[in-house]
Amino acid sequence: MFTGIITDVGTIETVEDRGDLRVRVANGYDMATVDLGASIACSGVCLTVVDKGPGWFAVDVSGETLSRTAPGMWAGGTRLNLERALKVGDELGGHIVTGHVDGLGTVTTSAPDQGSIRFAIAVPAKLAPYLSEKGSIAINGISLTVNEVADGPEGTSFGVNIIPHTAAHTALFAAGDQVNLEIDILARYLGRMLDVRNSKM
Repeated sequence: MFTGIITDVGTIETVEDRGDLRVRVANGYDMATVDLGASIACSGVCLTVVDKGPGWFAVDVSGETLSRTAPGMWAGGTRLNLERALKVGDELGGHIVTGHVDGLGTVTTSAPDQGSIRFAIAVPAKLAPYLSEKGSIAINGISLTVNEVADGPEGTSFGVNIIPHTAAHTALFAAGDQVNLEIDILARYLGRMLDVRNSKM
């Protein structure tokens, strides 16, 4: 379980095909405090530490994960938003994030908005019902507030603002990028409950 508050930005050093991909990530964590088997969210994807050393850890990225995450993100040199798993008693500064990608969005526009940057992101139809103004969403692992939701003939998009602190401390996306999206966990389960109820009516 995570909060969507990014605590480090890592860089993929090497990628090795072992059936699954073995990905080694350089980072600034004190790896002596990270156990093998621990979970670290990598740009919104919960992964298990399978090897480590000073200044790096390795994870295995399965075919399932590759099929559900942004194209090209598991290549050498890619910068990843990192967050270690919550501990009991930690401050919940963002919102509850599981590290399970629900779908991919496409960043359609970015523009200055006073001191911040405003982004618009197009979403697949299956995610549209789970978005609401002032609701929470994780984009590449970053906990953000939805400013507005726009439904139109070409589909649904939503807007977010990135404040300067977030821009300076994350691997930020840009117009044209595909991004990993995780909808709010409460919306996910409520949607499933309604689907089951409606299917029995």
